[in-house]
Amino acid sequence: MSPQRLESRPSAPRRPARDIIDAVVDNMRKNLELLKYSTLAPSRYTVYLHPAEHARLDGIIPVLREQTARALSDELVRLNRRSVPRRWVNRLRRDSDPDIRNAAADWQVEFVADPDGDMNEGDLLIDSELVLPASLDLGVGERTRRITTVHGGQGPTTREHTITRQAEAPGSALARIEYDDDAGHHSYEVVKDSVTVGRGGIAYRVDVPITSSPDVSREHARIRRDPKTGRFFLIDLSTLGTTLNGRHVPRGYDEVDGARRENGAETALLENGKIGLADTVFLDFGIIR
Repeated sequence: MSPQRLESRPSAPRRPARDIIDAVVDNMRKNLELLKYSTLAPSRYTVYLHPAEHARLDGIIPVLREQTARALSDELVRLNRRSVPRRWVNRLRRDSDPDIRNAAADWQVEFVADPDGDMNEGDLLIDSELVLPASLDLGVGERTRRITTVHGGQGPTTREHTITRQAEAPGSALARIEYDDDAGHHSYEVVKDSVTVGRGGIAYRVDVPITSSPDVSREHARIRRDPKTGRFFLIDLSTLGTTLNGRHVPRGYDEVDGARRENGAETALLENGKIGLADTVFLDFGIIR
């Protein structure tokens, strides 16, 4: 290849490593959990990069991981620093701001090449998890709150949801899901209180994977079981909608300022029901007695 062709070849967009660190810190600030005596910051971060970008940074990933952890620690120090007027106000009120701390002993930061081919070069996806302990006295199981931030050509967008798990998993199947998709016929036994359905992908961890067209969202719907009552509920998380017995169910999230947050809307699932995913794939749901 001649030097002229090399010079005329358009350069691929590159995101400076410093920007990646700043994006992880920003994700941490958006996923703080306020408790009574402290505020917890998520300790685990998975950063997805375009394969070409990951290959470019491969030699410095250990340094990038160390400096990202250092930047997270420095940000906690900055957030915990109280101004003099604020300290005097708190002293007069006999009040104090809860300290912000890492939810675990150490920061866990991983840099991964996009395995699905969905990202454009220069895109950045950060997935963080904050695991909160179970509150057995309140009847609340372990909760995992996840925030996914995508930095792409249209600017950053954020998706947030919280999954509450029961303190002790049941030993037998609670319900059964049967469906046909592009890969054939499938049967899935529901043995836990939260089951996510969709095509899956990076940062989209689904229990019931659907092989279908993009009309079915990566994370299309969730089936939730109330451990106290044993009742099941359907939550729509999709772009093109979810139906139950032919009727559209309300969307289970709101989009505000580029952030996607679940709004608590859900629809009761009775003994049996047919769940439609974008009118493309249909799941036969049945409770096991």
